Amino acid sequence: MKIREITENIEKQNLSKYAALSINTKGRLIEEIKCDIRTDYQRDRDRILHSKAFRRLKHKTQVFISPEGDHYRTRLTHTLEVSQIARTIARALRLNEDLTEAIALGHDLGHTPFGHAGENALDEVHPGGFKHNEQSLRVVEILEGGKGLNLTYEVKDGILKHTGDAEPETLEGKIVYFSDRIAYINHDIDDAIRGGILEASSIPEECIRILGFTHKERINTMITDIINESIGRNEILMSSIVNRTTNELRKFMFENVYVGSAAKKEEKKAKNIIKSLYEYYIQNPDEIPSEIERLKAVDIERLACDYIAGMSDSFAISIFTRLFIPSPWQV
Repeated sequence: MKIREITENIEKQNLSKYAALSINTKGRLIEEIKCDIRTDYQRDRDRILHSKAFRRLKHKTQVFISPEGDHYRTRLTHTLEVSQIARTIARALRLNEDLTEAIALGHDLGHTPFGHAGENALDEVHPGGFKHNEQSLRVVEILEGGKGLNLTYEVKDGILKHTGDAEPETLEGKIVYFSDRIAYINHDIDDAIRGGILEASSIPEECIRILGFTHKERINTMITDIINESIGRNEILMSSIVNRTTNELRKFMFENVYVGSAAKKEEKKAKNIIKSLYEYYIQNPDEIPSEIERLKAVDIERLACDYIAGMSDSFAISIFTRLFIPSPWQV
């Protein structure tokens, strides 16, 4: 018996009846010979982890654009924190940890440079708009390596639906939705306090009383609450009081950090970079790298959008500088 088959049997014996078993996957668009060692979800996790799109996340903004200091989150560290939280919940509920991890690692692969400022810029100029979850799906289906990663249906479903606009088909996908919110609300508070944007004492008193005063306490409260509310059920839930308080904390962050704070003052410049690059590449599509052109997108706008969305912060800035900032004249 192959190691993969042993693992699949262990899943059937040990996981919850509500878990998405790897042996029951709806499969891939292009059928492949199965791995002797890894389950399909383990292979998907590894493909995401080894992708170029995943590596670029280390140079993409989470909230604070180009912060000074080594301890602020990037899109990559955010992704890793989401993965850790999601795996903890999945393990406690005896759901499929490999599927959960694959979705978590892939959920932000399509995020633009400069975080949501970049996303908003592309949404404003690109026909049909732009959403990073849809772009993440496009990355794993088409863009990565010029042919996509050929992931399983369940992983792609979780990646597409992690924003909550639609409900994931698996409990593992629902876990990632909650884990994403838990991660960004709490680590953004941590970064905002470190950056002097917030004082710990400014967090609403009710949120502190219910969720906890420290970063660690709040995350623990949210995770424990989900586990207690969801265990033995075919659903992933927060209790009404923790859910309400979490949403209140999220609202507090929008009002005090995400919109209009000193940490966001560079976003207008970032949006200008994205929009300028978009207009430039629409007018000069021949300058889009050949690996993007080989995708044979239906229009120039789609090519430009794909190219820019895949850029890191630093690469976008360097290209903008080369294209739009005059170089000193030298004799």
